[in-house]
Amino acid sequence: MDIAERPSPNHGERRGGQRVELVVLHYTAMPDAEAALSRMCDPDCEVSSHYLVARDGTVTRLVDEAQRAWHAGEGKWAGRDDVNSRSIGIELDNDGTSFFPEEQMAALETLLADILEHHRLEPKDVIAHSDMAPDRKCDPGRLFDWQRLAARGLSIWPEPSLPGDFMRNAAAFGYPVEHGETAILEAFRQRFRPEASGPIGPADLALMAGLARHHPADVTARIARRITSRPVSRNL
Repeated sequence: MDIAERPSPNHGERRGGQRVELVVLHYTAMPDAEAALSRMCDPDCEVSSHYLVARDGTVTRLVDEAQRAWHAGEGKWAGRDDVNSRSIGIELDNDGTSFFPEEQMAALETLLADILEHHRLEPKDVIAHSDMAPDRKCDPGRLFDWQRLAARGLSIWPEPSLPGDFMRNAAAFGYPVEHGETAILEAFRQRFRPEASGPIGPADLALMAGLARHHPADVTARIARRITSRPVSRNL
């Protein structure tokens, strides 16, 4: 795919020799792609991502995948912090209240497929910013089509399972449960039940149990996969 280059000064080395094990999806919550690019290239802002996907499908690379972009901030996933050092960040040009157009989704899918292949990642390794920072973030939001990505093998969608303890299953999936039930329920619903509201119900319990059963966080296996993997040639 064609990728524009807009190098950002806001990056550094991945700490401790970390390898990429996650892809984190965001929305910009800004008026347009140019505004977001300008901010992520401003050294005073100290934020960046590896890629930005505009509403018209244009993909811009700001930080090389080998480098640590500054997109995740504080947060955890699967019991581990410094998500910036072990992830690739993708910003989606979206004001936070609009649907994501076809051109943008198609470009994201092509980009994601390449990243997953290159880094030997699984669909469950693609997460939302709200997943790893549920107390602070809500992006990419309730209007993002996670089911579409799952249907293309680029993310996951849960099958209901025998209900169990909501927070215990949330921890097994990877959520940072120290933020409390209210924050975790909201993050879960942002992604998997965007139409839902109110207290935890049977559907929440069944779907979270399905996530824990079929898509548990497995850091040991993930690290072993990185160590034994070999680089895959790519032509972006």
